[in-house]
Amino acid sequence: MNDYQPRPDDRALRGPGQAALVDPRSGGLSPYRPIAPESSIAEIDPHEIWRVLSKWRWLILGCTLLALLIGLAVSLLSTPMYRSAAQVEIALQQDDITSRDDRGGRQTAVRDPQYLATQIGLLKSRSLAERVVNDLGLAGKGDPSRAIKPAAIMDQLQVVPVPSSRLINIIFVSSSPQLAADVPNAIADGFIASNLERQYGSTAYARNFLENRIAKVKSQLEVSERQLVEYAQKAGIIVVNQGKSGDGSDTTSGSLDSASLVSLNSALAAAQSDRISAEQKYRNALSSGPQSQVVQSSAVQALIAQKAALDAEYSDKLNLYKPDFPEMMQLRSRIQSLQKQISATSGSISGAAAGELRSEYLASVGRENDLHGKVNSLKNAVMNLRGRSIEYTILQREVDTNRQLYDGLLQRYKEVGVAGGVSESLVSIIDRAKVPDVPYAPSIPSNMAFALFLGLMLGVGIAFAIEFIDDTVKNPDDIKDKLKLSLLGVVPTAPKGESVADRLADPTTEQSEAYSSARNSIEFATSGGLARSILITSCAPGEGKSVSSLALAQKFAKSGRRVLLIDADMRKPTFKVKLDAKAGLSALLAGTDSIQNHLARTSIENLAVVPSGPIPPNPAELLAGRRMRELLVEAESIADVVIIDSPPILGLADAPLLSSMCEATILIVQAGRIRRPVLKRSVGRIQQAGSRLIGVVLTKFDSRTTGYGYGYGYGYGYGYGREAETKKSSDPQRQLSVNVD
Repeated sequence: MNDYQPRPDDRALRGPGQAALVDPRSGGLSPYRPIAPESSIAEIDPHEIWRVLSKWRWLILGCTLLALLIGLAVSLLSTPMYRSAAQVEIALQQDDITSRDDRGGRQTAVRDPQYLATQIGLLKSRSLAERVVNDLGLAGKGDPSRAIKPAAIMDQLQVVPVPSSRLINIIFVSSSPQLAADVPNAIADGFIASNLERQYGSTAYARNFLENRIAKVKSQLEVSERQLVEYAQKAGIIVVNQGKSGDGSDTTSGSLDSASLVSLNSALAAAQSDRISAEQKYRNALSSGPQSQVVQSSAVQALIAQKAALDAEYSDKLNLYKPDFPEMMQLRSRIQSLQKQISATSGSISGAAAGELRSEYLASVGRENDLHGKVNSLKNAVMNLRGRSIEYTILQREVDTNRQLYDGLLQRYKEVGVAGGVSESLVSIIDRAKVPDVPYAPSIPSNMAFALFLGLMLGVGIAFAIEFIDDTVKNPDDIKDKLKLSLLGVVPTAPKGESVADRLADPTTEQSEAYSSARNSIEFATSGGLARSILITSCAPGEGKSVSSLALAQKFAKSGRRVLLIDADMRKPTFKVKLDAKAGLSALLAGTDSIQNHLARTSIENLAVVPSGPIPPNPAELLAGRRMRELLVEAESIADVVIIDSPPILGLADAPLLSSMCEATILIVQAGRIRRPVLKRSVGRIQQAGSRLIGVVLTKFDSRTTGYGYGYGYGYGYGYGREAETKKSSDPQRQLSVNVD
């Protein structure tokens, strides 16, 4: 061990719980970083999804094949079902308001939006299903085993409206192809028949109701008419000029006295008009004299016209002849004769006209006075009749009301009779159902496609459920992404029949390459370079902690550094060397001997080992003393790197104590064994001790079971072949033998 010479003490002793380490190479403090809490927000990682699918590919394939087999069996064992459909058209019920009513009002067409939904509900009704059972003879009276209940018809019946139309598809599914076609046709026929029956039933009810009402109103009309006639006879009222008004009610002009009074009033008005006219003519004749009557006489007007013509002729001929010419003398003689006739006629007319106008005036006055007397005598009679006509008017109004009601009911009765005879169904069959040639179900392609989808979903669901339930650290991504810890290296599991320790001897093996990569990561894990003292621990026993300690020690030693490996697991020692049985760490802690006397050289250059020594009764108390710190300072003075293999961190105080004394701590985690909460508690204990956890080494990683591949994923074994020969491994709890020179 001459290579391990003491070097000057360049560090002060550190106490437990110290949160910062003095690093002489960096010249300052190097604080540790606490573990980041696991993210509570699930992130979708395509690589993680592919890893899970690749890892559980055989489970997914098995679930898919099982689902396909079940789907095929169900398809082959299921009873063939046949489907057929009939199509009907349902005309929307609407009010006909293109015609005018009796008052001249015009209506508009209004469709009922709920009518089509009501018809669809009627097609699905139980009463129609019962009708179909009876019409098709499905009640099974002769053969109860073949009976089909209405509920079965309703369960297999589908009524599907065609969008944006008044067409409805009536679909029925049955194991019998004939029944699959008969039921939709029977549904359509029965629906039309039931609609007509409902219309006829409503018409018959209305007709019976109107008949009863007409009989009752007719009786009331007869009674009221009889009462009216009896009262008229009793009161002596004689109605004349009875007729119909515009609304159909009776109108009367009154009794005889009333009729006479009306006539006399009309005659009196005419007499007054005549008297006024005669009086006016007579007064005009007196004021204007006889000349006005003469002028108005047609005979006088004719003579005057003749005289005017002769005067004009005489004036014209006077220009040709002299006055004593015979012809001129004849014209003067004729003019003089006409003048005499005019004078004689005018005198006779004037006297006769005055007498005639006076006689006409006096006659009109007498006629007016006579009519005044008759009108006055009839007024009292009419006033007396008006008092007696009050009751008569009331009875007459009741008769008119009953007659209008009777006429209206009679007209409505005629309309109902006509409508009931010519009613038309609003439902018509477009396509009748035909007997299907091939079964509708089961559809083997559809069932297999559904089974394939279901199997894939089931397999994928089970795979992700297992991954969700299994919270062990299975792959490097769990370390980096879920726990936010630094990953120093990934050591693949050894082939069957070999151990990792055996494969470290060959530098071309994947395990050896993995520890070489981990060594490089450790060298650059801190800002100050490689730590002088490194504690190797794990969460639980059997995770490869001691093998990793030996492998890292070998890798550092082969890189030219002086390495001292200390077996600090004094409860279950791992390394066995050819030294005195009393030599080792426990003896050093219990005494004052130098560490140089307890070193065991190995076959690897620059690598020395300090065994654990005899198992003490109180390892934690020995490690907690000042002696361990002194030994660590001494070890760092004779070696470039001190690697300490400690017990597991959970449940024991050894590892936290040792980690507080070392510059760096490395946690060994076995893939697929340690749960994430356990690993987080272990990291928490390391941090509580004031230690600096520089990272995690994932051991016993099997890419075939975790969905990760080698090659470019992690690069282990790239370019090297696997050894042909295999070596049997011993018990996992065996001690590791270290060759000592």
